[in-house]
Amino acid sequence: MTENGAGAGLKVRVFGRTDVGQIREHNEDNFLVADLTRRTRSLMESDREPPIGERGMLLGVCDGMGGAAAGEVASQLAVDIIYEKLVQGDPPTNHDDLARRLVQAVEEAGVRIFNEARADRTRRGMGTTATIAALMDARLFVAQVGDSRAYVLRGDRFTQVSRDQSLVNQLIEAGQLTEEEAETFEHNNIILQALGTAETVQVDLTYVDLCRGDRLLVCSDGLSGMVRGDEMREVLLSTRDSLEACKELTERANRAGGHDNITVIVAEFDGPGFLPPTPDALISYQKYALPEAPVDTTVRAPAVTQRPNDADPPAAASDEAAREARRLRVGHTMVGAVNPMTGLSSTPPGARVSGAPPTFSMENEPVSIPTSGLPPSVVGIMVLGAMLFVAMLGYLLVR
Repeated sequence: MTENGAGAGLKVRVFGRTDVGQIREHNEDNFLVADLTRRTRSLMESDREPPIGERGMLLGVCDGMGGAAAGEVASQLAVDIIYEKLVQGDPPTNHDDLARRLVQAVEEAGVRIFNEARADRTRRGMGTTATIAALMDARLFVAQVGDSRAYVLRGDRFTQVSRDQSLVNQLIEAGQLTEEEAETFEHNNIILQALGTAETVQVDLTYVDLCRGDRLLVCSDGLSGMVRGDEMREVLLSTRDSLEACKELTERANRAGGHDNITVIVAEFDGPGFLPPTPDALISYQKYALPEAPVDTTVRAPAVTQRPNDADPPAAASDEAAREARRLRVGHTMVGAVNPMTGLSSTPPGARVSGAPPTFSMENEPVSIPTSGLPPSVVGIMVLGAMLFVAMLGYLLVR
């Protein structure tokens, strides 16, 4: 199978479901299941087993935030814009072309949501996560912003192939928090990026080379925050039908409390176009490096957005939007997660900025601070003498 082939012999069985949960009054999640070749976004029975055509397929979950109806608007804008961008133009010619289009579509959604929020006071602070998977052959790309997740089940191994852009995950990776401590961490609702909360976002792009029989799970944190990974794995292993798997996962999240909106997509990949798995074909988190392309190299700090607390009392849309805006934080304000004085490297002109933000180097020229020129010991004696003089003067005045 060539990477620019039309996906002959590749089939997918897919279904998606979203649920408001047990606590929230309205659903701010949205999901996308799209056949880009036929330009359809349907989950009618005839569309649940589409062949993968020359444009490929798109599967994504967006979890909105911002209060009132703003979160729902942000997530709906995201899925619409990403879909519209990826059906434009000629079909992708190769993996790099598809991957670049996917990243650009997610970035475009972020810009347009940000502009929409800035233009409407009642929607200030709105944003959305985005976990978007795309494929046109056996290679699956995942574009990630925020903390919705993508998993792949191969055999009996269940692996997260996206990485949460969240405070709690950054603390875990820095060794300052264990997985067990993270479950009860009081700030586990803080994410480091979201579409619409800043002018630019840094899209985390990963990939998986799929095998026959692999199953993909894309979900919002309404599922992953309520149902453990081993339980999700158990459902996928015991429930082969994608519709039934989505239903069972949603119901388990609701039985666990349903504290947030729950959205899940399950897809199974089949057909002779996918190679059978081999013992050494293990799945892991793998970043995909796009070739350099001329881009604007201006770097802005991503916003850190705190989701509204489930216990917050309802308020008017403008009040909620203002409260959400006040909750925004800048990514580098986290204390202890990263040392801000470790190695600043310069970026050549025209290079695409990716990975970690630039840091500072101690090899830079030191800054000279003007002083009086007196030795420190002399200054200390002068200060001590002044203090003794004031004390004696006060004693005489009291007498």
